[in-house]
Amino acid sequence: MDTQAGCSIIGGYVVRIPSAPDQDYPMTASPGERHADPAFATTLAHGLSVLQAFRHGEPALSNRELSDRTGLSKATISRLTTTLMQRGLLRYDAGLRRYRLGTAVLSLSYPLLASIKVRQLARPLMKRLADAAGGSASLGMHHGLSMVYVETCRGHDAVSFRPDIGALLPLLPSAMGRAWLAQAPPGEAEPVLAALRQHDPAIWRRHAPDLAQAQHDYAEHGYCVGQGDWHSDVHAVAVPMRTRVDGQTLVFNCGVPVTRLRPGDLRGRIAPRLLTLVKRVEKMLEQRNDA
Repeated sequence: MDTQAGCSIIGGYVVRIPSAPDQDYPMTASPGERHADPAFATTLAHGLSVLQAFRHGEPALSNRELSDRTGLSKATISRLTTTLMQRGLLRYDAGLRRYRLGTAVLSLSYPLLASIKVRQLARPLMKRLADAAGGSASLGMHHGLSMVYVETCRGHDAVSFRPDIGALLPLLPSAMGRAWLAQAPPGEAEPVLAALRQHDPAIWRRHAPDLAQAQHDYAEHGYCVGQGDWHSDVHAVAVPMRTRVDGQTLVFNCGVPVTRLRPGDLRGRIAPRLLTLVKRVEKMLEQRNDA
């Protein structure tokens, strides 16, 4: 892991390590820093940091809010928002006098989502599992210090627990994140673990025993669990694929509101079904590749 000026470079991502914990684990370079790589495009990174400043539940931001979140000057924000609007990546809400993400942001993700063929193969199986479990079945991939959903199916109507495509999950508190960490080879996991320890030492100390348990569970059973560590009212189990897709390990999970679980359900009923789902998906991929 390369580090400088509050940043870590992990697997090609520049991860800002703020002095105060940031719940969303942003993937941005620190404003004004001199990057060690002369090929690094700082202006582009600043523009991307503006786009990454938007969060779930806060879809509209003012220039001042963008400046506060990115650490960039208002003059820089003004230039960046003008350019991003011209590219369709931002739009201005005159009524609120704030910016919103533009539809071009959504179109940028389409080629990526469309290329992950396992989504289409797994979707019917995920829907059946979600319905049977009374929860949500999702598929995610690693991104810096987080996991990001690339597919999800719901089998419940709980308002407080509605995962969706593009949502980020923290690595340490979530079953999906622990599953990715548990399966990752040392060369891939070590720089991520080092960044996690640096990013939020308190979170690291709290969840280090959970990670050790997750590594044991994965070695013994092939899955990892999270029992209210991320969402207090949701328990989840996660299984990583052993077959890499385009060089990345994808992870399936199934989260169920605790009110719908009986004692022993997570390991005794949900985990075996998820393991079977992943094996079936891997078999379908193998058959598809052989065809």
